[in-house]
Amino acid sequence: MSYLSHFKLQEQPFRLTPDPDFLYWSKQHARAKAYMESTIWLADGFVVITGEIGSGKTTLLQSFLSELADDVVYAVVSQTQLTPTQFLQAVLAEFGFKPFKKLKVELLDMLNMFLIEQYSNGKKVVLVVDECQNLSRKVLEEIRLLSGIETHKEKVLRIILAGQPELKETLESPALKQLLQRVRLRFHIGPLNRRESREYVEHRLSIAGREKNDLFADDSFDVVYRYSGGVPRLINTLCDTALLCAFADEKTSIDAADVLTAAEELNWEEHENNTGVYRQPHRSSKDRRTESNSHVTQIEIRSDGEIIDVLTFPLGRVIVGRSPDNEVYIKSKFVSRHHAQLLSDENGCVIEDLNSTNGIFLGEKQVKKYRLRDGDIVSLGVHELVYHDLRNAEDLDSGDTSRNNRKPLVKEQ
Repeated sequence: MSYLSHFKLQEQPFRLTPDPDFLYWSKQHARAKAYMESTIWLADGFVVITGEIGSGKTTLLQSFLSELADDVVYAVVSQTQLTPTQFLQAVLAEFGFKPFKKLKVELLDMLNMFLIEQYSNGKKVVLVVDECQNLSRKVLEEIRLLSGIETHKEKVLRIILAGQPELKETLESPALKQLLQRVRLRFHIGPLNRRESREYVEHRLSIAGREKNDLFADDSFDVVYRYSGGVPRLINTLCDTALLCAFADEKTSIDAADVLTAAEELNWEEHENNTGVYRQPHRSSKDRRTESNSHVTQIEIRSDGEIIDVLTFPLGRVIVGRSPDNEVYIKSKFVSRHHAQLLSDENGCVIEDLNSTNGIFLGEKQVKKYRLRDGDIVSLGVHELVYHDLRNAEDLDSGDTSRNNRKPLVKEQ
């Protein structure tokens, strides 16, 4: 009996090669795709999508490209360790030209004429550059100049930049200030949370032909999350190995012990902070208390001095904005659809402006990115966000009186 028939599957559910048919639409992936789709009808500015290694960026790009209408012409460049001239050659080659052995000025003229011709024919042109973290600053500057090609009415080249988190730091360097000003939308794809990790596994099994969600036992999903950190590629590797281990033992379902066996086979330790770094599973009593009460960040939402909501969140990323799909939803004309993000880590919480219209303020000072301290008040239009680190309260419970002794109000979401 084969591996697939043993588990009543029609195809391998946890392949590492990108396959749009298996794409799981988490809230983050859906929003990132919506941002990319906006390039079709908003021709000005860049869209930048970043994500951790294995977060599903390439699969998401493939899904986006597969659904483009017939009036859209696109090129994808994923080999990015290039000179400016080589980059232009790669773009033109994707559009069907043979651009080699030509001077840079000739390449630019070819591309310019192609874009104007496509515009005249009613076509929209999209350039997708993947693995952008490897691009040199000279190539990024070349991309900025390409974005300026226009008719008397509008820009004619729509550009999506995708890459690993280092791309964010590169774009924010002073040398690329002009490029950053052209970025209209930015979104970072973080790891899946516990619920999404389970849905991801069950989704892929369903696509692969499993009719019931009974192949992985309930206790297995917590172990999958602990060792994968919610990173899709790591989930795939771990679950596939668990299936092989169970198959070798002639078991028809996977429980927590099978996933632990798989982690041992892979020589993995528990995943730390969803960053790709692993840690030994030896934790202090304080760490264990934090895990048992996993919410570490509390946000009070105030308006006119009144508390209108109190939310708590675990480690990870939270988006603030007036769109209902945000984790922190603020219905206000002064708040952008996706206004800011809160990133909670083991050292506290960082707030970052997502190129909002009205910005974020700490007192009278506008800030782009700021590590919050317990009790800080951040203003978004007429609303205020008050930050509390819930780990401070744990220290008080354990007898540590060195911190602020005011316990925050908690209402879990």
